[in-house]
Amino acid sequence: MEPKAPFDLKNLRDFSLPKVNAKVVIWGVLAILLVIFLYSSWFTVDTEEVGVVLRFGKFARTADPGLNFKLPFGIEKVYKVPVERQLKLEFGFRTTAPGVRTEYSTRKYPEESLMLTGDLNAAEVEWIVQFRIKDPYNFLFRVRNAVSTFRDLNEAVMREVVGDRTVDEVLTVGRQEVASTVTLKLQELSDQYEMGIKVDQVVLQDVNPPEPVKPAFNEVNEAQQEREKLINQAKSEYNKVIPKAKGEADRTIEVAKGYALERVNNARGEAAKFDSVFKEYLKAKEVTYQRIYLETMNDILQKVGRKLITDNEATGILPLFQLEKRGARQ
Repeated sequence: MEPKAPFDLKNLRDFSLPKVNAKVVIWGVLAILLVIFLYSSWFTVDTEEVGVVLRFGKFARTADPGLNFKLPFGIEKVYKVPVERQLKLEFGFRTTAPGVRTEYSTRKYPEESLMLTGDLNAAEVEWIVQFRIKDPYNFLFRVRNAVSTFRDLNEAVMREVVGDRTVDEVLTVGRQEVASTVTLKLQELSDQYEMGIKVDQVVLQDVNPPEPVKPAFNEVNEAQQEREKLINQAKSEYNKVIPKAKGEADRTIEVAKGYALERVNNARGEAAKFDSVFKEYLKAKEVTYQRIYLETMNDILQKVGRKLITDNEATGILPLFQLEKRGARQ
């Protein structure tokens, strides 16, 4: 094998690059610029979005959904804002896989959910806020990082509202009232800060006592439920007995009224009968007296059984009647 010749700097004089056609380079550069021009001069906006166009970092205009054009090479930039989409923020928990069977993160967020109530008790409050972007300009430029600021507002307002109520109100009957109050106050603050956000609703998810005190709280709830159960049972028995007694009392009163009315009517009838007889008696006293006497005796004698009528002066006839067979009836 022949030895290689030593490197000589003089040989560089004979070295030269291959010749390149200048026209090819120019056309290549122009083609690249044309591609960049075409790619950066148009954009599309979805149906639920609005495009906010900035020219040299300053607001220029808004773009409607569809195909739109802008100045290329970064002169104009576009920010797409979902104004028709309902957005959601979660507090105290996180959704990892939404769907028919939603999966949630196992991690707890006590820095968001743990709150102090008005009666100096603690409660873990988890909630969702649903909102829309009603003004894309204010949302992008009035407040720096509007979503993060909106999260802070949610926590501040929820802590304020929960701090004005007892733990029983927050855990039971006052949930809806808490959610409504938070919704109104959030909207007021969002308008005051010009965030361009419309609050649709606030929904309380789980409101529970902290884990260390949950067993004691459950015992208290069970006692309260037992108390309510006994009260309801007592009311049920009361509703069974009292209306029945009132019905019996009303029936007795009505019977007494009917009896009194009957006696009064009978008395009036007897009085009217007596008056009519008395008038006839005044017309013919002897005849009326005899008639009354006979009618009375007819009624009486029918009730006394067998009768014997004798003259007070008659003697010696008693053995003929065989009174010993009748005994006391004769």
